[in-house]
Amino acid sequence: MATNLLRCPLPPPSSLHIRPSKFLDVKFVNRCFPRQRRSRIRRHCSTPGLLVSNSVEISTQSFESTESSIESAKSVTSDTPILLEVSGMMCGGCVARVKSVLMSDDRVASAVVNMLTETAAVKLKPEVEVTADAAESLAKRLTESGFEAKRRVSGMGVAENVKKWKEMVSKKEDLLVKSRNRVAFAWTLVALCCGSHTSHILHSLGIHIAHGGIWDLLHNSYVKGGLAVGALLGPGRDLLFDGIKAFGKRSPNMNSLVGLGSMAAFAISLVSLVNPELEWDASFFEEPVMLLGFVLLGRSLEERAKLKASSDMNELLSLISTQSRLVITSSDNSTAADSVLSSDSICINVSVDDIRVGDSLLVLPGETFPVDGSVLAGRSVVDESMLTGESLPVFKEEGCSVSAGTINWDGPLRIKASSTGSNSTISKIVRMVEDAQGNAAPVQRLADAIAGPFVYTIMSLSAVTFAFWYYVGSHIFPDVLLNDIAGPDGDALALSLKLAVDVLVVSCPCALGLATPTAILIGTSLGAKRGYLIRGGDVLEHLASIDCVALDKTGTLTEGRPVVAGVASLRYEEQEVLKVAAAVEKTATHPIAKAIVNEAESLNLKTPETRGQLTEPGFGTLAEVDGRLVAVGSLEWVSDRFLKKNDSSDMVKLESFLDHKLSNTSSTSRYSKTVVYVGREGEGIIGAIAISDCLRQDAEFTVARLQEKGIKTVLLSGDREGAVATVAKNVGIESESTNYSLSPEKKFEFITNLQSSGHRVAMVGDGINDAPSLAQADVGIALKIEAQENAASNAASVILVRNKLSHVVDALSLAQATMSKVYQNLAWAIAYNVISIPIAAGVLLPQYDFAMTPSLSGGLMALSSIFVVSNSLLLQLHKSETSGNSL
Repeated sequence: MATNLLRCPLPPPSSLHIRPSKFLDVKFVNRCFPRQRRSRIRRHCSTPGLLVSNSVEISTQSFESTESSIESAKSVTSDTPILLEVSGMMCGGCVARVKSVLMSDDRVASAVVNMLTETAAVKLKPEVEVTADAAESLAKRLTESGFEAKRRVSGMGVAENVKKWKEMVSKKEDLLVKSRNRVAFAWTLVALCCGSHTSHILHSLGIHIAHGGIWDLLHNSYVKGGLAVGALLGPGRDLLFDGIKAFGKRSPNMNSLVGLGSMAAFAISLVSLVNPELEWDASFFEEPVMLLGFVLLGRSLEERAKLKASSDMNELLSLISTQSRLVITSSDNSTAADSVLSSDSICINVSVDDIRVGDSLLVLPGETFPVDGSVLAGRSVVDESMLTGESLPVFKEEGCSVSAGTINWDGPLRIKASSTGSNSTISKIVRMVEDAQGNAAPVQRLADAIAGPFVYTIMSLSAVTFAFWYYVGSHIFPDVLLNDIAGPDGDALALSLKLAVDVLVVSCPCALGLATPTAILIGTSLGAKRGYLIRGGDVLEHLASIDCVALDKTGTLTEGRPVVAGVASLRYEEQEVLKVAAAVEKTATHPIAKAIVNEAESLNLKTPETRGQLTEPGFGTLAEVDGRLVAVGSLEWVSDRFLKKNDSSDMVKLESFLDHKLSNTSSTSRYSKTVVYVGREGEGIIGAIAISDCLRQDAEFTVARLQEKGIKTVLLSGDREGAVATVAKNVGIESESTNYSLSPEKKFEFITNLQSSGHRVAMVGDGINDAPSLAQADVGIALKIEAQENAASNAASVILVRNKLSHVVDALSLAQATMSKVYQNLAWAIAYNVISIPIAAGVLLPQYDFAMTPSLSGGLMALSSIFVVSNSLLLQLHKSETSGNSL
């Protein structure tokens, strides 16, 4: 809304009736009504409800209940959260600890923490002002708790954002290289430490070659102890120190459990070695060595899988150009406008962040367009597959629009920037994907609730395990001391300690922490790559459970590129009616308005001067033309604008005349016919204009596929019954699910009623009149026509960037596949811990003589995390249901 709005009533004159609407968006054209006109309107009328602006807009105040409904539906996006970059999170327990620290602050209303992207989004309470100090204090609290944090600067330029992301990827790649080196070192130590076991195996096979020299040295307990020290202070040093540091900060993590188990095994072995008089016979130095080897191997594979999970996001970022060629041309050069680069032009390489709207840029063949714009000079073909999904390049010449992220193929082009780098299409896509990956799915609350107290619970179980087997179990079940885990002499201490260490290291909070974020990361990135932007894990979860899809007609089931099919009038020439209607609609954004204006321009009609414009979404447009008010819209709405009413016989004649004209034109069943009426002050309705719009090629397929999935489809339209019924019949929607002549508030109420009856509703629309319904629905899906942003895309939680209706099916399928992976991951993580922890504690030992070793437990723990990440990576194999239409 423009600033300096003046709240004053704008009631209609005696010949004009304006019905207050719940959703009325009014825009001025050129200037408002003249002062004399406004004063006459004020004197004669008393209908309140409009806001008058001396700048850009006029709007009615929405009724409170509906407004509150929309606000509640959009509350997630209305608040501005603080975004923190948090490092040091290793598992689900770390995530829970970070969230706990943030929520302990009285200023914080809610917080979402993402371990994969290393971010935390914090929403402050309404009465707390979002300031840099608040963000810094929260970051400081996290740093003091052992998680280094800093505020992510909002509004960073494109180059800075891309640089930051590339630095993060580079950092992860460097860590992966270091991790591989640590793994190689650790497994070298494992091979040396376990050499004695190799000799035993060879002896059992009758091969007696492992004698003397190096083999005797490897059997030496002091050598094994030295190798264990090397493992703990070499490849395992960072892990141990991080675990100890976490203990000191009272937020133990997975490293704490592994470190505690390794140190316990080493300490007991060391005491047993240097104090033989204790007769513990508990020297098992190879256990911490093997444990660290398995854990580090698992971590390395896990980091590699997580890096691969970000590949789709990296691909999106690769489309962003951080540099551009700014063309500076002399203002008195007359040939500059017709040539790509004139002789006196100067090209300067500048950052995309320095580009301003209106700047002239040069894009050479093979380069990516740095910003959105229009072609000033040159001819070429452009690869727009990242936006449209079409593999064939598109020819571009003067006047054609181009989008940032698309690639120039053939010839040089000079373009005029229509957006800055941070506001370009591809930048907005990347920003939305980043935001989406920071929104946790509601199912994540289950994992968070378990992961929070997980580490302390495991430590308690480990202590109970040690106490039970040392003081009770070994006496009740003496045969357990015959198991190899108790050592050659059946030592109860060795048995108890190893089982306690097993419990510490077999547990895996990492799997719980990774179960949801990895699937959400891959799902949202894959959707963005295919052309449907999903605003977060919460949206994915809601989308996966949708059982009813409500579809708009114009621009959704139809192409949204209507044309004038016929004009009829009983008093005036057709061109007069068209000329007046075009004057009223010339600044409106609705597709029907554009069709009328385009038809008038194609006939070279000179439209009269327009003083002002009022647009009521879903109904029509009102303006002052040549001193008289003119309304263009639906029959009932236009008729209600004026006191003078038309005879019913005249209306029948007008409709018959229009139908006769349409019957003489060629049309097919795939065309939707809409009629708008033109009324003028003092005359009532003076004519009618028929608008024809072709059905989308994928409309019938989309509806059929949704119905095959068992999803109810309904059609909601503000158009007349005949036009809506024709479209519904052509696409396969039943008549009882077809609703016509619906105002925006009626659509809103219809969605609400569906939800009240137990349906989980997705609304698909494209215009401002659909915005309330999109906001109210469980999931709002907006088609982005011509890469433009509007109220629909702002209100929606899913945006179909490539403007393909069939992507509704693909988005639903991807959401279901993603949530399926989330549930599989959670089921695995929970089942793994529920089953493996009792086995590690020795529950099978008395009856089945089976017990894990600490090294085996560490290997299983690593494999658990690898399974979760690898299972999520299988999402990348998910295929589009529209046979390649989305790719």
